[in-house]
Amino acid sequence: MSNDDDYEHEHEHELTNQRTMSLHLGISTCPNDTFAFAGLLTGAVDTRGLELNIELMDVEQLNQRLFAGDFDAAKASFHAALLLADQVGVLPAGSALGFGVGPVLLSHQAELTPEQLQGARVLCPGEHTTAALLYRLFHPDAPQPEHVVFSDIMPALESRAADFGVCIHEGRFTYPAHGLHLTEDLGATWESSTHCPLPLGGIVARHRLGESRLRQLADLIGQSIDWAYAHRDAALDVMRQHAQEQSDDVIWAHVEFYVNQWTRHLGDEGAAALQQLREKAITAGVVDATCQSLRIVGR
Repeated sequence: MSNDDDYEHEHEHELTNQRTMSLHLGISTCPNDTFAFAGLLTGAVDTRGLELNIELMDVEQLNQRLFAGDFDAAKASFHAALLLADQVGVLPAGSALGFGVGPVLLSHQAELTPEQLQGARVLCPGEHTTAALLYRLFHPDAPQPEHVVFSDIMPALESRAADFGVCIHEGRFTYPAHGLHLTEDLGATWESSTHCPLPLGGIVARHRLGESRLRQLADLIGQSIDWAYAHRDAALDVMRQHAQEQSDDVIWAHVEFYVNQWTRHLGDEGAAALQQLREKAITAGVVDATCQSLRIVGR
């Protein structure tokens, strides 16, 4: 019997003995997540015996709640996921990674440069975000940043309450309209040093759920992504309910940048990118050398 046949047999047996299982799942309010999960959020995708309790919140809140043990599965920054690699696996569907999608270091003055970080007030969107990890990787001698909710960073720069800010999500597209200036594209710095897509975050799930259940959840997320592509108007309605920026153009730009072939399935290139992130984080001393590699479910 093939591995696939084994999985199908185990899956059928499990559903026969446990018709319904409730999972607590957390995702972000960002358009890439609400797009990918639109089919599940609307009930359009049959969950086949899983009852999903889905909460939506800021990415750093998700990281903290995951550390606290509040979720069976959740969208997490890959920085946070590395620190939990002994407890969670990465589902092959639902990730955000790619080229040209990284966080940006912004400032309120065009003439400010990365060399002027010393003595400056720098804001990051959360201690365990991949954005904060990149800041530490590429500016190891810069001052420790202050961590705030990502949506507070650009207003602080506009008011000159801060000098620099590492911005994520829609901020990558909208900062010129706020009179802000690009100091460094941290994603481009990653790409030039690794030649890999930048792994920002993904859906991680507790090992204790078991391989069969993890594969079932990954399959449901993949179906939800397919549903969103096939029902774009309905998916847009879901995204509008949660987006920080209400412009449809900005929402779709976000989806086009952050939802791609690696969102549907991480594959070999995604796995290589995760390994690069681990190695760089260890070299920089951001995570311990004993940090396990992130296991992708089904590999």
